[in-house]
Amino acid sequence: MSDESKPNPQPGLEGQAPEEKPISPRAALIGVAIALFVACVLAGVGILARLHARTVLAQQTWALAPPTVTVAPPERGAPVDSIALPGNVTAYTDSPIYAQVSGYLTHWYYDIGAHVKKGALLATISAPEVDQELAQAKADLVTAEANASNARIQAQRYTQLVKSKAVSQLDTDTLVSQAAATAAAVRSAQANVRRLQALQNFEKIYAPFTGVITARNVDTGQLVTADSSTELFHMQAIQTLRVYTDVPQLYSNAIKRGMKIALTFPEFPGETFEGTLVRTADAIDPVSRTLLVEIDVNNRDGKLLPGALADVHFKTRPIATTFIVPSAALIFRRKNVKLGLVVNTKQGTVARLVPVIIGEDDGVTVQIVSGLKAGDRVIQAPPDALITGERVTVVNPGGDSGQGGR
Repeated sequence: MSDESKPNPQPGLEGQAPEEKPISPRAALIGVAIALFVACVLAGVGILARLHARTVLAQQTWALAPPTVTVAPPERGAPVDSIALPGNVTAYTDSPIYAQVSGYLTHWYYDIGAHVKKGALLATISAPEVDQELAQAKADLVTAEANASNARIQAQRYTQLVKSKAVSQLDTDTLVSQAAATAAAVRSAQANVRRLQALQNFEKIYAPFTGVITARNVDTGQLVTADSSTELFHMQAIQTLRVYTDVPQLYSNAIKRGMKIALTFPEFPGETFEGTLVRTADAIDPVSRTLLVEIDVNNRDGKLLPGALADVHFKTRPIATTFIVPSAALIFRRKNVKLGLVVNTKQGTVARLVPVIIGEDDGVTVQIVSGLKAGDRVIQAPPDALITGERVTVVNPGGDSGQGGR
């Protein structure tokens, strides 16, 4: 076939691809909607997974957070007619001793544990400034006395001469005023001498009462200042000791001044000391609902030491209902002794701390004379940080666990 017989291509379309059919707007909108739907489904699946994981974690935390405790009802105890309360033993007189003059400590004469009499010399301080001021004050006093003597003589002489009109009344009055002024200057100089003499006396430190030295905080050559808060010595009078204890309001009406009280100390097992109730606060503490009492104990033999803990035994009206709990169940707080109970609430099983009054204590079990009732569930070995309202998980003595904290 010749070239003339071949069909000629259309002018201007040589080398171009065939024209594509355009996408309709409806199809594009459907595609976008499908993509958004897929993205929402994927996002929802991820959010649900995270929410589920968070819920599971919260449930596990809620289940594991409460402490696990063992509870048991208290045992019935025998009737009692006395209670034992903890008492703080203090010295009858407790005094820190400070310096009232500044200087260097030249010597101390008693160390800790020394028994001293009232007026005993404890230490000496060298204060040359005070000594020089006293010497100057004495010289000023001599000068003031001489001026006052001369002014008095002149005033007396003019007072006699003015009667005969030998001197004027004005000069006489002036000399009389000078005599009065110089006399006042003498009294001022005398007061200054007495002040410095008293200050010089403080260069020697004396015992203010008969007692024992319990602390010595200075040494030879140390600089002491009058305005310092550091005490030189600490003394306590221990011939008679004071024992303070808080009596519950329930027994406050049985407290009488002058009654004899039995005291026991753990360092003297089997031995009882007798004290006398000398005074009370005459008011119930609104926080602890107790009455503060003071008991004096004769300690002439020095067996008892201040700062110790005593058991104070009070005779009370007979108490028919008592309970026995293990000593490990006691929770010691600053104001009183408490027991942990387990109670059921809308929020679950929670702990409740109740103050109790202790009777006899044999070291293993403790007699509770007030604060418990039949049916209470006592936590046997409570955690130290247990607080009222805290959720707990109860485990009975047989080992079956209940989900009390949930």
